[in-house]
Amino acid sequence: MHLILTTGRAVPVDVPVLVAGGGPVGLAVAVELAYQGVRCLVVEPREEVSWLRPRAKTTSARSMELLRRWGLAERVRERAPLAVAWSDQAVFVSSLLGREITRIGGCFGLDLVGSELAAEPGQQVPQPLVEEVLREAVGDALLTGWQVAGLREDADGVSVRIASATGEEREVRARYVVGCDGPRSVTRAAIGARYEGRQDARPNFNIVFRAPGLAERMPHGPAVHYWVLNPAQPGIVGRLDLEDTWWCIAQGVPAAGADPMRLVRNLAGADIEAEILATDPWTARMLLADRYGSERVFLAGDAAHQNPPYGGHGFNTGIGDAVNLGWKLAAVLHGWAPTTLLATYETERRPVAADTVEAAAANMATLAPELADPALMGEEAEFEKVRPAVAEAVRRTKDSEFHSLDLVLGYTYEGSPVVAEGTGERLPHRWLAPGVSLYDRLGRGFSVVGDQSAPGAVALAEQARELGVPLRAVDLPGVPLTLVRPDQHVAWRGEHPDGALRRALGHGPSVSSRP
Repeated sequence: MHLILTTGRAVPVDVPVLVAGGGPVGLAVAVELAYQGVRCLVVEPREEVSWLRPRAKTTSARSMELLRRWGLAERVRERAPLAVAWSDQAVFVSSLLGREITRIGGCFGLDLVGSELAAEPGQQVPQPLVEEVLREAVGDALLTGWQVAGLREDADGVSVRIASATGEEREVRARYVVGCDGPRSVTRAAIGARYEGRQDARPNFNIVFRAPGLAERMPHGPAVHYWVLNPAQPGIVGRLDLEDTWWCIAQGVPAAGADPMRLVRNLAGADIEAEILATDPWTARMLLADRYGSERVFLAGDAAHQNPPYGGHGFNTGIGDAVNLGWKLAAVLHGWAPTTLLATYETERRPVAADTVEAAAANMATLAPELADPALMGEEAEFEKVRPAVAEAVRRTKDSEFHSLDLVLGYTYEGSPVVAEGTGERLPHRWLAPGVSLYDRLGRGFSVVGDQSAPGAVALAEQARELGVPLRAVDLPGVPLTLVRPDQHVAWRGEHPDGALRRALGHGPSVSSRP
């Protein structure tokens, strides 16, 4: 049965999962559910994706691995205006057209091409492009021009009220709801959850501008970011494409009275010709929801957590939310996991978000204003005298911001009730052949990786048959057995998998890894 909207669009009256919000995280939830064979409806008020306020510009190596898992990584790279090989540098300058102070290489995992550490390097790409790729993947599961206006949960499901921009209202019934509806989340309010945390007092002013010929005048070469350490106007500038479109963050600038053209020219260090395309004032927030869900309603992305953009974590944390929650919802809906599995979403993902918020806040403690020195703007002798000290301060305070693979690739679910003691980490990556990742061999359900002649492999296969769980065998002769979850995290390793799969699904008592 379907609802017929005034636009003529037919919408199912009953869906397994309804996703509130179709930004990158909501779309990622939908892609993961489709990957696992579960229908959903994504309700999103924006008809089109706007490129005027691109927000995130970095898709992490881990997010790119998950996009690869969905078959979308190559599509993102093909469309990205900046190829991954273009630059992995952050350059610190007196101005865009001024003098270079120092630089940091290997930023954001952009140098991981072919590395054993990851199946994919990071990618500089505007968030709107990622959204467009995800929208295409979601297809007709996306309902635009509508938003979730309210919901009512009961023992059997959730009644969701959706509203159009013209005031039309309809009700859709869902077994589960995922709230990806951002900082002002209706979903979060509906379950009585609230943000905990703080807001930074310093204002910031984002600008997107077009500046023909600016790139040709710059002496610093390609870079991911150019940090301008001019005390009169500190900030960050970067390219959105290899044509004429740029973005910048003017730090410490309140919206009231801001002159975008003057800010751009101050950062450039000259009265360049530019066209202002969009502005976006903001302040950084360090917020975490006190709870991630109820029995049938869950929060993901900005509805659950917000962090400063420094370090490029942004929506990447939300992509991790989407995969963790998505496979668990699918397991429950397919009947091969109990509903108790869903409670582990908060258990596993909230600590990751808390660590990310604190890491981003630490990165924000030292920004361009703190690194700027008036002597950098002086004569050459004065500049050279102070430059080494400023360069050392940059390396000391900003290295972790650009080199955060321990957080991006190294987070773990150790201590979760559904992973064996000493496990929970992302499966260590390895290449099996040129261009063929171990991750490419994993199944959509669980996988048992290692020597399939080991008795434990037979035991896991028997457990999977008893529970009706999809299990793929990935034979690596001589390699100890590892049970891998759908999200590529390790659930168990060892020789004797007594009850390992039952535990991984939230069925029963804990097990331990035994040698």
